[in-house]
Amino acid sequence: MLSYRHGYHAGGFADLLKHAVLSLIIEYLKRKPAPIRYIDTHAGGGLYDIGGEMAAKTGEFAQGVGSLEFEDFPAQLQVYGRLIESYLSQERYPGSPLIAADLLRPQDELKLFELHSTEAPRLQVLFARDSRIRVSPTNGFLGLLPLLPVQHARALVLIDPSYELGADYTDVVASLKAAYLRMSNGVFALWYPIIDGAPHLPMLNSIKAFVDSKLWQFELAVRDESVRGKMSSTGMLVINPPWTLATDLNEAFRTITQQLPFDSVKFSAECVLD
Repeated sequence: MLSYRHGYHAGGFADLLKHAVLSLIIEYLKRKPAPIRYIDTHAGGGLYDIGGEMAAKTGEFAQGVGSLEFEDFPAQLQVYGRLIESYLSQERYPGSPLIAADLLRPQDELKLFELHSTEAPRLQVLFARDSRIRVSPTNGFLGLLPLLPVQHARALVLIDPSYELGADYTDVVASLKAAYLRMSNGVFALWYPIIDGAPHLPMLNSIKAFVDSKLWQFELAVRDESVRGKMSSTGMLVINPPWTLATDLNEAFRTITQQLPFDSVKFSAECVLD
């Protein structure tokens, strides 16, 4: 039984990195008229209440996106910043599928997967009137492969399980490998937490072993008494990233790291394979 609820973590520093990467990739892909198929294997509920009990319990939003100064936001992330501001005025924070839906065009399509018995119905209601979007209350690891390859279009795949289940680490590798071998020119973005014991490292090493495309790794680490015993680092591994992605993120996070309210914040970008 899945119990993870993203409402506790929405808009935290991990979402900040994930959604910065996602928005930049989408904006780059939109430069060409060919349609995009966006696939989200673990979409969540789509929209979260930042004024509610979940956000108050963890305080992650307040230390993440809630601490940013949008009047002095990095130019590279202006599209993301304006989008987020529009939801914050309603005390809401958009998840990955809603950010993608707002940024993508009429000719694009979205395939969203969510298994959680509470989150899946919320997602279906949220997008009930959007003909571009199909929500499947099924396992995204299994649903990904039949959607690839995409004919006469580009593919952007976001894989971001909660890693609540230990099997998520091995399922990520198996699902991503099968998808990559089926459409090696797709853009694949993998979110991962960095926690005690570093269970992400074997996963990343396994992925690096089968990828022969351009591959970049981005990580954001925070240090503060308030994150002691919690996840204090997060990362995104991107296969076939836009050639501008690393430069844009490096420039943007020079400003963002100064705004986050932690004793220490470090952003890193590493080219694993060029």
